[in-house]
Amino acid sequence: MKILKHSLVIFTVLFMCATAGAQDFVYKPVNPAFGGETFNYQWLLNSAQTQNLIEDPNSVDPFQSNSTLDDFTESLNRQLLSQLSRELITNEFGDGGLTDGSYTIGNFQISVETTLDGVGITIYDNAIGEQTQIIIPFF
Repeated sequence: MKILKHSLVIFTVLFMCATAGAQDFVYKPVNPAFGGETFNYQWLLNSAQTQNLIEDPNSVDPFQSNSTLDDFTESLNRQLLSQLSRELITNEFGDGGLTDGSYTIGNFQISVETTLDGVGITIYDNAIGEQTQIIIPFF
């Protein structure tokens, strides 16, 4: 009887081991930067932006409108620069010719000089420190 009980226990354990199975563990990353699904990118970006509570102090809000005085100042600067550019072009291609010199309009420092290559116009923005140079060649 003891042998029969031991045989049944051994047979049951062997039967359970034979039917038990395992599978390989497969990992697929979520982030598309690490090989995940590319459709997850927008979801991950939106999730990160909603969790970001730090605001950039240099960012410009596109929905924030300028004051009336700021709009007027920008309009006046544009009109002055437009008038100066018209005069420069008229003087260059008209009868009088362009005179060398330095002009200051708003935040812009404009210098005109005649070189061997042509008429050089240098525009320097004092507010942001950027410079643009235009050369009108002689024909």
